Amino acid sequence: MRDRWVLVAVAGALSFVAMLDMNIVNVALADISTGLQVSDATAQWAVLGYQLPVVALLLPVGRWLDGAGTRPALLAATAGFATCGVLAALAPWAVWLTAARIGQGGCAAVLFVLMPVLVIRAVRPEARGRAMSVPATLGPLGAMTGPAVGGLLLDHLGWRWVFLVKLPFCLLALVLAWRAMPDDGPLRAPDRRFLADTLLVGGGLAALLLALTLGTDRPPWALLALASLMPLLWWLRGPGGRPVTGALRAAGLFRAHGAVLALAAAFAAMHYVVALHLQQDEGVSATTTGLTVLAFPLGMGLAGPLGGRLADRYGLRSLAVTGAAVTAAGLLLLIPLGDGWSPPDVAWRLALAGFGMGLNGGPTQALVMAAAPPQRTATVGSTVQVARSLGFTLGPALATTAWALAGTGDGARAGLILAAVAACLAVPLLAPPRRPGASVPEQATDTVPN
Repeated sequence: MRDRWVLVAVAGALSFVAMLDMNIVNVALADISTGLQVSDATAQWAVLGYQLPVVALLLPVGRWLDGAGTRPALLAATAGFATCGVLAALAPWAVWLTAARIGQGGCAAVLFVLMPVLVIRAVRPEARGRAMSVPATLGPLGAMTGPAVGGLLLDHLGWRWVFLVKLPFCLLALVLAWRAMPDDGPLRAPDRRFLADTLLVGGGLAALLLALTLGTDRPPWALLALASLMPLLWWLRGPGGRPVTGALRAAGLFRAHGAVLALAAAFAAMHYVVALHLQQDEGVSATTTGLTVLAFPLGMGLAGPLGGRLADRYGLRSLAVTGAAVTAAGLLLLIPLGDGWSPPDVAWRLALAGFGMGLNGGPTQALVMAAAPPQRTATVGSTVQVARSLGFTLGPALATTAWALAGTGDGARAGLILAAVAACLAVPLLAPPRRPGASVPEQATDTVPN
């Protein structure tokens, strides 16, 4: 098999673009509200209209794509993502903008599922660590740089450009994928099972996301979290959920998914607490705060390629565990800072935690995808993205709760303890359980035990 690194580059670029879109619009909400003459709550749907279909469609899309051609799905999703971005930029009304963002979120769900599948099929097994580190590093970097890029566009070009900045990346990815990807079958239409899965799991996850996003300061919304459990449990016990849980159980992937969720929650909680504490409690300017938290993606960007190379040499699990441990160490070192935080003191600890995430991301993703049953690679790719998305949403919600329970004086410390504990949990979840007197065979370095 010949490695096709151009497809790895396509996966990295699309991961960056899809994650960039998660956060870049946040900074433009005030301008959108003014430009379209709508309330702030209505403008918020420019963000929720994207996030809800991403989370809601991940699992149904994964099952659907297991029986569809990767090439036509990738081309259609990339073209649809770009087209919806243009429609959002041209929106004359809020309803138009929300509809365009919902369509863009649906296309993004397909891209999120396809990225690990594309990478795992593009390279040989011995190069998967390096290859998977590309989208695993560029995706979070897109999320972290979104606000900075959005701010620059707002200052110089206006809010409509936040929807157009991704267009060149999409067009380049389309050209490269069209030329480099082999024809692997047609794109079949979704069946009734897809629609049923979308209503059940999509509706349940969308309700859960809304509850976690809006319920921290508006208690009635928190009741949605309870309401979301019914359709999710119904789906898990039905013909839609059983193949998904069966694939994860057969490959022993529940522990790895727990680690992905825990690290995502740790990162999101840390980012929320540090940014809020520096500005609100320490009086640090927004510019200095932004530069300080950029230490995390800087560390991650430096470690990502290194982690992939080391994983291909020493084993995927070894680097996944090492990265999780380094991330936990960086977050634990934030806890004793106490009052009078200085940006340099925070920055080097964030850089250390980011370095660990860079070491962990690609190897963990490759570990999971390598263990996936061949006929269920898209399904497993979707479940990993669901775990990560839930972690990103859970982190700030739990940090807000911890902050409120601890009170004003100890709120930041409580939030950081929560983030550090979540990161620490990922270490044993990724490490293989060892029974006394039992030895782990060499080939187990590339599988994940349950």
